Amino acid sequence: MVLISRDPSLRMDAALPAFTEVTRRLHGAEVTSAERGAVTVTRQLTKVGRGRVALIGDASGGVDAITGEGLCLAFQQAGFLAKSIEAGDLDAYQAAHRRLAVRPANMARLMSLLEKRAWLRQRVMHAFVGQPRIFRSMLATHVGSSSVWDMATNGVALGWGLLTA
Repeated sequence: MVLISRDPSLRMDAALPAFTEVTRRLHGAEVTSAERGAVTVTRQLTKVGRGRVALIGDASGGVDAITGEGLCLAFQQAGFLAKSIEAGDLDAYQAAHRRLAVRPANMARLMSLLEKRAWLRQRVMHAFVGQPRIFRSMLATHVGSSSVWDMATNGVALGWGLLTA
């Protein structure tokens, strides 16, 4: 289970009562691991390589402690970096890195918008509750496991969910 909060002292047992359905479903469940926390940060670097040094994964921009996006990006970036090194052209890696960073940056802006606009956040959450597949699809978009077509379809479905929520 994951909890996202700006309050570093908030713990799962204190937050859980606000989610009655989750609390109901977890009633009697055995705790199988210790609670852990991590920071999610997004930053855009103007350059991810110089000379004989190149940054990949978390070191090169985004850190999403929830979805493991840094690992996903690191594997994708590593492939492009290897090709760039082989070609002796680190600028090619820079360009590929920039393309790979577009989706996470857009999702970070969306999350930031939801954090700042309570009325929009409530409508989005209501749409997710009414149509859980929209949430699954948006999460797939966030981690890059959906196509451009899926992203467009997800956007339309979410938009419709917001209008009808």
